[in-house]
Amino acid sequence: MSDIKFGTDGWRGRIGANYTFDNVRRCAQGFATYIHQAGLADKGIVIGHDKRFQAEYFAEAAAEVLAGNGIKVWLTDGATPTPTISYATVDKEAGGAINITASHNPAWDCGFKVRDPQGGAIPPNNLKKIEAVIPDITAVKRLKIDDAMSDGLVTKFDAGPAYVEQINRLIDLQPIKDAGYKVLVDCMWGNGAGWFPRLLEGGKTTIHEVHNKRNPIYPHMTRPEPIPPNVDHGLSFVKQVGADVAIINDGDADRVGFGTENGDFIDQLRVYGLVGYYFLEVRGLRGPIVKTISTTKMLNKLGKIYNIPIHETGVGFKYIAPKMVEVDAMIGGEESGGYAFQGHVPERDGILAGMYLLDLMVQTGKKPSQLLDLLFEKVGAHYYDRIDSYFDADKKAEIQANVAAARPTTIGGLKVTDIVTIDGHQFIMEDGGWLLVRFSGTEPVIRVYCETTHESRVQDILADGMKIAGL
Repeated sequence: MSDIKFGTDGWRGRIGANYTFDNVRRCAQGFATYIHQAGLADKGIVIGHDKRFQAEYFAEAAAEVLAGNGIKVWLTDGATPTPTISYATVDKEAGGAINITASHNPAWDCGFKVRDPQGGAIPPNNLKKIEAVIPDITAVKRLKIDDAMSDGLVTKFDAGPAYVEQINRLIDLQPIKDAGYKVLVDCMWGNGAGWFPRLLEGGKTTIHEVHNKRNPIYPHMTRPEPIPPNVDHGLSFVKQVGADVAIINDGDADRVGFGTENGDFIDQLRVYGLVGYYFLEVRGLRGPIVKTISTTKMLNKLGKIYNIPIHETGVGFKYIAPKMVEVDAMIGGEESGGYAFQGHVPERDGILAGMYLLDLMVQTGKKPSQLLDLLFEKVGAHYYDRIDSYFDADKKAEIQANVAAARPTTIGGLKVTDIVTIDGHQFIMEDGGWLLVRFSGTEPVIRVYCETTHESRVQDILADGMKIAGL
């Protein structure tokens, strides 16, 4: 068995410790073997990367291995948003993709994401197949990058133009350009830099970017994840520049955060509720919605109002993407701020999601602070928070046992009505709210989340969740 384990989206590790060039090459060899076994090798593979330390060279190392296995590679010519890489997989009719990124992880991490021919996450059973064929470094086949390019097995390309055309097919950008908004975009030192100016140039709307250079130590934030406290520094510029709205992309631009004209953060569960409201009420569309167990029950309420099915999955796009394809979902999303859309790729797209949120403002004539009023008129006010706690590896079994054995009758003073174990342990409460305790799929972190209709009970619910975990 391989010592490299694929988590939620692939493999992540600490740069210079277990995330080394040799281990990247081993992963690439395992993926190459899997692609050959799946009969996809003749289609070629797209490879891209983010702006993390040495990411472009890790991407070249992966390309050398694919070329060494006789597989054609389209290698991005620079740091490229994850959704753009995923769309390039479809545009090139490739057999899959490799993306060198650790997304929202801390600066010391890097990652090896893999994607299927639809540009979506590979389901868990196939991730295990890749894991199973990751070899020792001595079995890796490699063709040096210069030779691979000379032989035509590796071609560098710009994935941007095809992606821009796709965005313009999915949404009419002209009303946003004409709206005259001042939009603050926090790029979190990542791949989203330059994309909103590029897509919205030539109109009255202006874009003010912050954290838009390459800086792989991510100053002013603990990690490039679009949630507090990482968003605080970026949001401090809202009033300074007189912005009407703030849009925050994570390090690889597959996730989005949203801030009001007052510089207040709108949590990601409320954003998914707004996305659902936009498609159902404003655009008048109908179709299934896929959501992870860790995101908002406001979508379940919208599903009843508009008579559409809501499908709940485990956490991660390795569960969401296959379900979206299976049910032809209108939207798929998760608590982390990642949302995917019908007619596109079954992959998080923080750039397109940001455009849809801007269009929601245009179509309703509402400021971000007012949009929540529209949503709450439909489903009532909902309140969310979460606690992330690092733990020692030797305590994982103890924490798991604590959570599995828990049978509380009340949480935060609310009666527990059910326990759901799709992913972790979710305790459903009498108000329709919930507490979820689960392990991260990418880090040694235990997450305790809650959503409730009682604002005053949020912290009490979280405190009970920490007690359940024995923390």
